[in-house]
Amino acid sequence: MFSKAFRVKSNTAIKGSDRRKLRTDVAAAFPALSSEQLSELVPNREELNVVKLYAHKGDAVTVYANNGNPVLFEMEKTFYPTVYTLWSYPDLLPAFSTWPPVLQRLAGGADLMLPGVMVPSCGLPQVQQGTLCAITLVGNRAPVAVGVATMSTAEMLAAGMKGKGFTVLHAYTDHLWGFGDKSYPPIIAPLVAEPAELESTDDDDKDEKGPEPDSDLCIAPSLQMNIGNLSLQEGDGCARLMEEEEPSETGAVEMAEDIAELQPETEDGRTPQEQMDELLHQCFFHALKCKVKKSELPLLTSTFLRNHMFSCCPEGQQLDIKKSSYKKLSKFLQYMQQQKIVQVKELNKGVESIVHIDWKHADIRSFVIPEVFSAVSTAPESKRGAGEQLYHAPEIIPLYGVSAKMAPLFQESGHKKGSILSNSDVRNIIISYVKTNELVDETNKNFVKVNPILCDCLLDKWEQEEILKLKWDDLLSRCLEQLQPYHQVTFFGHEPIVRKGNLDPIDITIAQRSSNKKVTIIKNLELYGLDPQLVANTLQQRVQASATINTLPGAKDRVQVQIQGNQINHLAKLLLEEYQLQRKYIQGLEKAPKLNRKK
Repeated sequence: MFSKAFRVKSNTAIKGSDRRKLRTDVAAAFPALSSEQLSELVPNREELNVVKLYAHKGDAVTVYANNGNPVLFEMEKTFYPTVYTLWSYPDLLPAFSTWPPVLQRLAGGADLMLPGVMVPSCGLPQVQQGTLCAITLVGNRAPVAVGVATMSTAEMLAAGMKGKGFTVLHAYTDHLWGFGDKSYPPIIAPLVAEPAELESTDDDDKDEKGPEPDSDLCIAPSLQMNIGNLSLQEGDGCARLMEEEEPSETGAVEMAEDIAELQPETEDGRTPQEQMDELLHQCFFHALKCKVKKSELPLLTSTFLRNHMFSCCPEGQQLDIKKSSYKKLSKFLQYMQQQKIVQVKELNKGVESIVHIDWKHADIRSFVIPEVFSAVSTAPESKRGAGEQLYHAPEIIPLYGVSAKMAPLFQESGHKKGSILSNSDVRNIIISYVKTNELVDETNKNFVKVNPILCDCLLDKWEQEEILKLKWDDLLSRCLEQLQPYHQVTFFGHEPIVRKGNLDPIDITIAQRSSNKKVTIIKNLELYGLDPQLVANTLQQRVQASATINTLPGAKDRVQVQIQGNQINHLAKLLLEEYQLQRKYIQGLEKAPKLNRKK
């Protein structure tokens, strides 16, 4: 239900009398909760909000948020706990366990099929059709999803554990989870040791780099991978998967089929994901031990990956973080920070840097460089080299925020002041508004009649008595002009970042120094994920001129590159042709010196 973005209609605080009513309703829905637990869930004084929203399919949902975290959601007068609540009260609902590879599909909107359910030695919980249930991962009682049973336990067993078992309403990492603080599930040990856990004890002891189940650890992606080692080896449920599924259950069938596709074993008994995790760890520790120097810190995480980790990848192999259990560099480094190997900070908004490395850490000191290793050179060359090709220009999307002046125009579509929309969203909303209110001019459909709301939102005071109609293009352009500018930047391997205002371009200027000498100054490289030091070194080698890095005046933790001479032509080639940045994001290219042409 929350696998796609939802639309918030309202967000208001809950007052005293409403809190008491809510506490009564929750107590009736979940009688297992004690009075103390009810007071924690629906507190008397702490921040408690009711958020009304529409799911992507149009379902009206009411969400109750405690200190910013959604704790309950209500549909058709039925209450459901979120994963945040179930982490505090893991025994609130009957729980069924599945394998870690299934989690990604659940968060993507798939239902849970019975071949993906692990049957413990003590048997399955006894439930009836329609019972609200929690879904956990093998080895951890912390629920990762909430669903409704489609059949009773007896019917599940009678069906040979085939078919759809649970309709999933909400899962860890979906958009409802993202509405909160996005914390990881805690580690809650099983009440009874599960067979898969007992079989894997020896393997877990040998895994020196795997996280230990300490109480202060969260479920990092690598831990999910370690638990994933246990799956597909216990019983024949996941091995058989969906051999005889009904075609009507397409989404759930695809999920179950992907369990097998995600975890095919290779000759050495490991899955491709496990092999990629090992390669990722190998390149990481190799880079820390042999490549990175203390003088390079702070070091952009994207530069660390591009210039150091990729160069440590053995010949014939390709490092692809998306194929690992971490999926993204930021999650991998977050886990390594929890292990206290590195420290990562966001020195610039949306751009992370490694600021500290513990070279005395046991994992770094004990790492042994592979005997057979052929480094892939990523040093900047006079021509475009492999290392420079690895830079990925960020994806930049302009967005628009609804201002107070424009709020009446967007109110009908359920958007209010502060809502952020894309260009196509704005266009569709305006077209829908015009058609709904029958504002298309009958005599000429290229024009739109200006009603009082359009008049107040789009026209200046001196225009309001003169303009009665607007062309479609003029109407849309005026709307975009009146909205607040935002932009979304997506760096390779990172989550999208939304910022207010327009994105500052890379600024190139020519300054005059003593003795009539010119220097080229480049600013804002960090905003595009470029390492200023790397750009300076590359230019210095290509033009054989002195290049320096200076602190940007008036900007904390920002620098500018300064290189002797007017080097805009060389810089344009580097930014446009090699880094593949769009010209509209570079300011000052017109100041390039004219090239001498032979007559």
